[in-house]
Amino acid sequence: MNTIIPVQLPQASYEIAIAPHNLSQLGAWLSGKIADQAPIQLGQKLLLVSNPEIFAIYGELALQSLSQAGFDVATHLIPAGETHKHLGSIQALYDSALSHKLERSSTMVALGGGVVGDMTGFAAATWLRGINFVQVPTSLLAMVDAALGGKTGVNHPKGKNLIGAFYQPKLVLIDPTVLKTLPDREFSAGMAEVIKYGIIWSVELFESLENNPALARFSDVSPDLLSAILNHSCRAKADVVGKDEKEAGLRAILNYGHTVGHAVESLTGYSVVNHGEAVGIGMVAAGAIALNLGLWDAKSQGRQLALIQKAGLPTQLPPGIQIDAIIAALQSDKKVNAGKVRFVLPQAIGSVTITDAVPQEILCQSLANLATGVE
Repeated sequence: MNTIIPVQLPQASYEIAIAPHNLSQLGAWLSGKIADQAPIQLGQKLLLVSNPEIFAIYGELALQSLSQAGFDVATHLIPAGETHKHLGSIQALYDSALSHKLERSSTMVALGGGVVGDMTGFAAATWLRGINFVQVPTSLLAMVDAALGGKTGVNHPKGKNLIGAFYQPKLVLIDPTVLKTLPDREFSAGMAEVIKYGIIWSVELFESLENNPALARFSDVSPDLLSAILNHSCRAKADVVGKDEKEAGLRAILNYGHTVGHAVESLTGYSVVNHGEAVGIGMVAAGAIALNLGLWDAKSQGRQLALIQKAGLPTQLPPGIQIDAIIAALQSDKKVNAGKVRFVLPQAIGSVTITDAVPQEILCQSLANLATGVE
């Protein structure tokens, strides 16, 4: 059974469709032939963007569906991995757009994880001053977070996602059955974003994760729990983005775990920990800061820590990272305002606050605890 979740925005509303076994119906979704789907207007020309690994598994299925629906489809493959999320890859994507004569009515379709989605969205936002864009996420992390909400972009050598744009897709089509081919490490990474929603928004989601014996692999999660994970996460993201599309206030809570997490990713060259693993470390850091500030209690921090560990995520800083380097990297974070780093800190399961009033000694102490394994 398909679930349609609307994302209500002043100028660019769209739908998130959670539709098991529907990747084979991608062409029908894009041509507006699915029952109960809001109509979308797309041109005939499509550029399907993916990476070689995902395309080898699902590319032909997607291409066949799009061609049968009457679309004129070309493809562009981006090498897999965060290390390729840079402007050079965007230039190559532009070259494909030019070669295949994409027009303002044309559409870029992202088939892949967060890296593919972020780059395709940024290219669509900037090619011909903006063309249509569709997200077809194939990783848990993209399904619950990266493909939703319209944040697009690439990394700068000095910081993650410093180059980008807010640009909403015309549709997000989620087929959870594709997760069966997702590597265990990538499934675990996606659980970091799911846990985030439990902390910032939904006690019910957090407790459902706590009550499950294991979370690190696709096989650990029942179809019912996976459905609950996708529904809770997508509805939370849609609700927050609908209230604050461009992060003027409330939407900043979605950065829980990402402030320190982005610094860890950048300092390790995007090659030691993946995004979800970095967010796991960042959530432990945020919890430690909140504990040291008296914002929440040791029991809550312990519950968060146990859930992150259950998901197979790291809870300590990678070896060799210096505390001073993290503090310096935080100053390059895109969320810095008037020279002050904004932190999203937990107050209770299901509730967070945003503050730039974290004394440096508290920050240093909290990060030192992560380096030594003291919680």
